[in-house]
Amino acid sequence: MELTHFDPQGQAHMVDVGAKPETRRIARAGGRIVMLPTTFALILAGTAKKGDVLGIARIAAIQAAKRTGELIPLCHPLGLTRVAVDFTPDASAHAIDCETVAETFGRTGVEMEALTAVSVALLTIYDMVKAVDRGMAIENIRLLEKSGGKSGHWTAAPK
Repeated sequence: MELTHFDPQGQAHMVDVGAKPETRRIARAGGRIVMLPTTFALILAGTAKKGDVLGIARIAAIQAAKRTGELIPLCHPLGLTRVAVDFTPDASAHAIDCETVAETFGRTGVEMEALTAVSVALLTIYDMVKAVDRGMAIENIRLLEKSGGKSGHWTAAPK
C-alpha cells in the first residue's frame, strides 16, 4: 500500500489532487462519550451550568469540520456543502453517541472533516460538564462510511 502523504524521498507533502475529477464525496464518522449517571441526566435535562451542552457541541462540530484543513497539517481546505451532527443518548450505558456527516463536491474526500467534527463534538461535551465528571471517557471514534472518488463506497465492519 502506497502512503500518499510522502514523496519518493520520504518527505511529507500535500498530495496533488489537481488532476482528479470532482465528484460528490460523503463521509460519516461516529464516537461516544461515557459518563456518570448524574452527568448523563444533567445533560439530557439541559440544566448544566454552561448551558445547552448538546446544542453547543453540535455548533462546535460544524465549526471544527469547516476548519479541518487548518488543524490537520496535510489536509486540503475544502468547501463543504453540508455538515450534519446527531446525538443519540444511550441510557443503559450512560453514554452519548455522536454521528457526523460531511459532504463536498470536490477532488478529495471528507473523511478527516467528519472525524474532526465527531472528535470536537465529544471534546466539547467533556468541556461543558467536566466540573461534575472528570472521569468521562471518549471512545471508539472512527470512520463509519465514505463514498465518492476513485475508491468508491466503503462501510466499516460492525463493532
